[in-house]
Amino acid sequence: RDFNERCAQCSEVNWGLTDGGRYYCRSCHNVTERTREVVNTDFMTNSRVQTISKGSRKQEKNGIGSEWYVCEGFQLVLKKQAEALEALGVCPQMKDEVLYNFWRCYLQKSKQAYCNRPAGETVKALSVCESSTDVDSEPERPSLLHLLSLSESEGDLQTDCSFASSMSKVSESTSIYSGSVDGSLYLMKNQKEKLRMTMPMTLSFCYMALLWLREPITLSELLRFVVEGHIPYLNVFQHFPEKMKLCGLDLKIFCVESWPVYEEVYNKMLELAAFLDLPRFPDITDSCFLHPDMLCIKYLMEANLPDELHNWTCRVVKKIGIGEVDFLTLVPGNKSTRKVKYDILAAAVIVVVLKLLFLLDDHYEWSLSDFAEERNKNNKEGGLYFEFKKWYEVVKHSLDAEQKKLDEERAKYLWRCEKPLFYSVKNKSKVLKRRQMVVNLQNQFGKLSGSARRAEKPNPSSFQLRWSEENTDGSCFHGHSLKGILQEKCGLLTAMNPDYWLCTVKLCNEKLCGHLAHYREVDFPRSYHFVLRLFSFLLRIQPSYIHDEVCMIEHKLFNKKLYKKLKYNTVLRK
Repeated sequence: RDFNERCAQCSEVNWGLTDGGRYYCRSCHNVTERTREVVNTDFMTNSRVQTISKGSRKQEKNGIGSEWYVCEGFQLVLKKQAEALEALGVCPQMKDEVLYNFWRCYLQKSKQAYCNRPAGETVKALSVCESSTDVDSEPERPSLLHLLSLSESEGDLQTDCSFASSMSKVSESTSIYSGSVDGSLYLMKNQKEKLRMTMPMTLSFCYMALLWLREPITLSELLRFVVEGHIPYLNVFQHFPEKMKLCGLDLKIFCVESWPVYEEVYNKMLELAAFLDLPRFPDITDSCFLHPDMLCIKYLMEANLPDELHNWTCRVVKKIGIGEVDFLTLVPGNKSTRKVKYDILAAAVIVVVLKLLFLLDDHYEWSLSDFAEERNKNNKEGGLYFEFKKWYEVVKHSLDAEQKKLDEERAKYLWRCEKPLFYSVKNKSKVLKRRQMVVNLQNQFGKLSGSARRAEKPNPSSFQLRWSEENTDGSCFHGHSLKGILQEKCGLLTAMNPDYWLCTVKLCNEKLCGHLAHYREVDFPRSYHFVLRLFSFLLRIQPSYIHDEVCMIEHKLFNKKLYKKLKYNTVLRK
């Protein structure tokens, strides 16, 4: 009653007090910096001084825990993921500025916080709450999202008070199905137009922030770090505070029992960027790690291919214009441009170059390999010619071993979290005792069967396959020469073989069938499939996605010849 200033957001004079003593507008729920000043003129010695302190969250008497909301849980997940990325070397600006602003914008756009009172069923619940209270006796207002701030600063949060108030009133009927206040209603509400938050979307948020900062982490690397346990995602709810109890529908929201999928995370990132009305992302120039010329260097090293191939990848990138800034830079909401998957694009460029030089038809590459083998036997100068056959044998042996190791780790993965879940203090001792019994039985059966204990997670690395030129066994092909398959023509080195086979003559409609071309292993040469399999392992995606990009690059590279061929076929049909 003593605060008569108009609200800066809605110009109303209708103030209430939060638990922390700050004024908030009852009309639009804008929280101000002003706090209520308490002046006590009847101060006496040896008397207790009453102060205004920030109230704690409402604790349930039956031990269920504090009131919390689903968006708070997702905010904690994002905070843990950002901290893990920061530990991997990402700049702190990602967490404290970029990701924090993206999350605030999402909460405002989805009308969960930083917004006016939404229309709907919550307004009715709020009117019931306000009719039963007066100005002096304010209803308890949960400090939504205060506990788990992404940034360390103590900032005000303009929360959706109507949502919080209504949820506190209906929580008695809904909390029996979930530990959170709004867990059951979160899944019941139709939020398709608001882009409802899910666990895969947390990775979309992280990748969007990494892309905004042009950090040297691709989406395939991000998902691999998740699978290896370096970034919290699987069983991340075990990092929740003790006061945040999960049960019922909360587990359906936060419990993940599948590996993150590249396409799902990428598509959600595009939807998020358009939903948040983000401007054009920072330009991807030739000096950025995400540029095809830079990524090709990384994948050539990891695939144990000659360094000289990089000159050819650069020529292909320049020829078809996929290294231009406008092609590589993301513009949210622009449907006229094809969105770029940087890691898949770079891998596809290498595959096209291998087809240009070695044809990969199960015949020509082996004849070239025999020729290079004879030259290496008679070559005493020290420079070795690249042998495709020997490279195939060396890489296949390592690839099969790593693939088998990966399959075994996935098969042995325990989806249940190490931290047991209990929903009341009464059951806590029973659950802990039962969990300890299970661990003891697992250890005993492990000793009897002779199975080794689970190895510790490997140190994070950008390379999965490592090849050293210092090895004397000749297993590293980085310094090998391509002279045996090249010829000089008009001052330029060209492939000796002028032939080339296309993966497909006509591209499909990607919007209708989801792919530019259909891929079946039996329809293509084994050498081509092996190269796709190698890069699909490195990127942890299906070979068909790399095949799509290969078809797109081929049609850009041979556009004139394809147009003439299609036009000629049309004339013949007529």
